[in-house]
Amino acid sequence: MQSEDLLNEELQTFNWNDVDIYPTFDSCDSITDKMESKACFQRILLNKVSSYLKEQNIVVSEDVNDTVKMHLEINKLGDLKVQEIHMATETRTHIPELDSLLRQSLEELPKIYPAIKRNQHVTTVFELPVIVRIK
Repeated sequence: MQSEDLLNEELQTFNWNDVDIYPTFDSCDSITDKMESKACFQRILLNKVSSYLKEQNIVVSEDVNDTVKMHLEINKLGDLKVQEIHMATETRTHIPELDSLLRQSLEELPKIYPAIKRNQHVTTVFELPVIVRIK
């Protein structure tokens, strides 16, 4: 395999922690500290998901308290895709529409700037934990 092919293959998809600059939104763009930038990006995603879920008026017959794990991918163009969503079986039983609601909550995000590794835009994958508490 040519060294250029190896580099291209390596640049395909990075784990969240292997990048030089995390994906970002305009509102986080002025933050220069890598960890603060990551926290800003996650906070905006979580706020968007939480506020969307609150608007949905979800009614349950039993209390639900779960940490749902959303596996997300942001490609090198800044497009976000939900790869999968993990939740407890009880949560899925009590809120069968939760999977689609979580996916819908991410549909109207501000523009995402992709992660950067070695001065190249790269695709990243990461997990976003979402606490779901409904009484």
